[in-house]
Amino acid sequence: MAALVLTAAVLFGHSGRMREAASSGVKSRNPATVIIDAGHGGDDPGKIGVDGVREKELNLAMALRLRELLEQQDLDVVMTREDNEGLYDRNVANKKAQDMRNRCAMINQEQPACVVSIHQNSYHAESVHGAQVFYYKTSRESRKLAEILQKELVRVVEPENHRKAKANDTYYLLKKTEVPVVIVECGFLSNWEECAKLQDEVYQEKLMWAVHLGVLKYLNER
Repeated sequence: MAALVLTAAVLFGHSGRMREAASSGVKSRNPATVIIDAGHGGDDPGKIGVDGVREKELNLAMALRLRELLEQQDLDVVMTREDNEGLYDRNVANKKAQDMRNRCAMINQEQPACVVSIHQNSYHAESVHGAQVFYYKTSRESRKLAEILQKELVRVVEPENHRKAKANDTYYLLKKTEVPVVIVECGFLSNWEECAKLQDEVYQEKLMWAVHLGVLKYLNER
């Protein structure tokens, strides 16, 4: 298969607008399938920001942008959801449980090269901020993917962010899937400044640019 070459890097000027620059040198040897999971949806809003913004809508907006970036590299991208509907039957009693089972079933059936689940974080202390990537504690490949993505998020978006990729053994999506899966918590909706940034399209673009660079680097190192 023809190699995929990422031909553009980004610079952010004083205006905050993104523009293309020289090649980043990132390549993916083999086109592959990537699943993007926009967390929550439907009756499940996810976290509620300090200004009332709902996590599910931010997750979807970022996930759709990430899809565009990866498809520009000729990757086959599958979305767990493309609209505001959850993955459950309307008449089922426990919609959240069915939604999570269906997401995991889709992932395990598709057997993608990797899965990136987009989320927003929250914490009782408003001062807490910064993106962080989570992986299942016993998955070597998930850890590798998470560490690559975390480094790209810090390098591209938040050089002052000292968070590291973090192991987890409780998140359902991480526990019940059979392929490399990470959860990207893009920032804290409980922090006023970060909550505002997470709703800004330019900042969303910057976040997803970093994530897509990380995905390409991971695929190239498989």
